[in-house]
Amino acid sequence: MAAAEPAVPALLSSGGVGAAAPPSGTVPVLFCFSVFARPSSVPHGAGYELLIQKFLSLYGDQIDMHRKFVVQLFAEEWGQYVDLPKGFAVSERCKVRLVPLQIQLTTLGNLTPSSTVFFCCDMQERFRPAIKYFGDIISVGQRLLQGARILGIPVIVTEQYPKGLGSTVQEIDLTGVKLVLPKTKFSMVLPEIETALADIPGVRSVVLFGVETHVCIQQTALELVGRGIEVHIVADATSSRSMMDRMFALERLARTGIIVTTSEAILLQLVADKDHPKFKEVQNLIKASAPESGLLSKV
Repeated sequence: MAAAEPAVPALLSSGGVGAAAPPSGTVPVLFCFSVFARPSSVPHGAGYELLIQKFLSLYGDQIDMHRKFVVQLFAEEWGQYVDLPKGFAVSERCKVRLVPLQIQLTTLGNLTPSSTVFFCCDMQERFRPAIKYFGDIISVGQRLLQGARILGIPVIVTEQYPKGLGSTVQEIDLTGVKLVLPKTKFSMVLPEIETALADIPGVRSVVLFGVETHVCIQQTALELVGRGIEVHIVADATSSRSMMDRMFALERLARTGIIVTTSEAILLQLVADKDHPKFKEVQNLIKASAPESGLLSKV
């Protein structure tokens, strides 16, 4: 790895923030974004993903998620920043920066089966009595999973602490899903799921639904967008214990540029054409309108 810029040790060891020695097993890193520079540390051996997570934790409120970014490392050999080498791992004190590309990307929301994965989040038995309109969102969730099977779309399912909160409800048919994973983290973005996504070629979009809207759904969506994946949240297949939490979360996510939509819109967008060989099967799923699950209380 390239040696660090001479100024970095002074910044990390002069009084105030960064004066204390870093915890054992971590490496000091200076994180730069725009006009800002903040000393912090990462575990020894941290790679690109952990650096991105640290940038988001330090500057998340200032990063425009609709842009693509490049992570660069200061190389003393050249006296300037260079693009982070492939397979880079932090092994010694260094200075990195996050550089936004000049072209701002527009979120179009196009969906194709070959580039889409469905995420079903924590639709578990113990949530049944607490989540508003739980029966409705189970019904819509099952409709979505049927559509995924018809169209050959991979499905990833998580269960929040199933030892205490139970398994996915029986009404949700998990036949043929790619992965069912227990978790304690609120976000579905776990190392095993990131590996599963990497094994699916050409993934651009995630269709996300489950509970709770303002916790696991929201945190999953924000982490996925931070990794450059377009997220579609199915409003009629996600809910919370409180309608206030649910509606404010959907509004916040929509303002972030995440696409908030409905189950019927998703399924018909994926089919795209009346002449699609699977159109009749999908049409049978949506002949009866999906339940409104309290969403029209806003209208």
